[in-house]
Amino acid sequence: MQDDTDRQDLDHLWEEVQERLRASVPPSTFRLWLEPLRVAGTQGGVLYLSAPGGIRAWVERRYSSLIREALADTGTAFRDVSFAAALSRDAELEPDRAATAELNPNYTFERFVIGEGNRLAHAAALAVAETPSEAYNPLFLHGPPGLGKTHLLVAIANYLRANAPGLNVRYTTAESFTNEFVGALRSSGAEAFKRRYRNIDVLLVDDVQFLEGKHHTEEEFFHTFNTLYEGGSQLILSADRIPSELSTLALRLRDRFEWGLTLPVEPPNLATRLTVLRRLVREAGVETADGNVLFELASRIEANVRQLHGALTRAIAHASLTAKPLSSELIVEVIPKAPRSVETTPVEEIQQKVAVAFGISRAELVGATRTATPVRARQAAIFLTRELTDLSLPQIGRLYGGRDHSTILNSVRRVEARLTKDDALASRIAELRSAIHSPAANST
Repeated sequence: MQDDTDRQDLDHLWEEVQERLRASVPPSTFRLWLEPLRVAGTQGGVLYLSAPGGIRAWVERRYSSLIREALADTGTAFRDVSFAAALSRDAELEPDRAATAELNPNYTFERFVIGEGNRLAHAAALAVAETPSEAYNPLFLHGPPGLGKTHLLVAIANYLRANAPGLNVRYTTAESFTNEFVGALRSSGAEAFKRRYRNIDVLLVDDVQFLEGKHHTEEEFFHTFNTLYEGGSQLILSADRIPSELSTLALRLRDRFEWGLTLPVEPPNLATRLTVLRRLVREAGVETADGNVLFELASRIEANVRQLHGALTRAIAHASLTAKPLSSELIVEVIPKAPRSVETTPVEEIQQKVAVAFGISRAELVGATRTATPVRARQAAIFLTRELTDLSLPQIGRLYGGRDHSTILNSVRRVEARLTKDDALASRIAELRSAIHSPAANST
């Protein structure tokens, strides 16, 4: 390849092409994929472009046609483009790439078992991985532990590491973010921390509910979120609740979490649990004694995939240690059947029914407002939660806006004291208790 065209003319031509490209794609796409391209030279009717090695294959595969169209629109004689190597991105990004090397390699899209409860979350995560900053920004996944939120976040990071290694991608947890921030304040100062988290293309943060009650870290994360979002970077977040129920987080941060797409990751149904078990058994190379083994196990563990995996591991270990076959009888012997959900009293149900009874929203119930009605409703809900569940005072406090155990105990005692004097409250508590226990209520 030789440069047979004046350098200044080539630069002017490429500026025209870039203006057309800028108008054809979202700003974030242009910044991530097309802006780093440079003209390397020409040969015949081919314009050669240099691109960082990490993004060259991606750009060539996805954007070559668009670049050719923009080139043709300039009226130039060049009708084709080709790509050459260029220097990798700034060396200061290397530590972030090193950090992603610790990602679990088993967490990929190919290994994620898709079911009715996670189909949309999987599709959205894959869309974000394929076109970061174009599909959904931010993407917020929520659901109880053990359902695959971390798997999906790490799958995005692994996908980008494999297909666009030139991008600066960082996966972390809110707890790690907090620990790094506190450590930075105590040692090198916050500036190095800010450079590490604000000069990246894709940020994935797991378990953002951990930020609740940590006001300084929350403030730092708020500014980090703003900087990345306004710069066109992709954000992917997960939590155990929807943003509006992260009641002790500042409203401005909860609002930002809802700017993009919020999707649940729900417990796997029986078919999904069976698919997971078949894969685990196949990968473990374990023989089953009869055709009902996996069905029996899947019927006994309903909560999440993590518990399902643990139960299978226990059954396999028991079979090995006792020299028994992995049979339905062994599953019955080793794995206790989980109680039906109608026998439990979820805190969410208590909160929802109390909120309706008092004419307020669930967000007001668990929030920080101190007006009379929400306070009375909150105390009633806390009292019923203490009475109808086996949760400890600290556990209840976390489910009611991160309140400490003494506040929860005080609420319980206030309701207990009022029940002997306030007939209206006693009647309302009795009605709520009956509604929460009724089969009709639990079936809705």
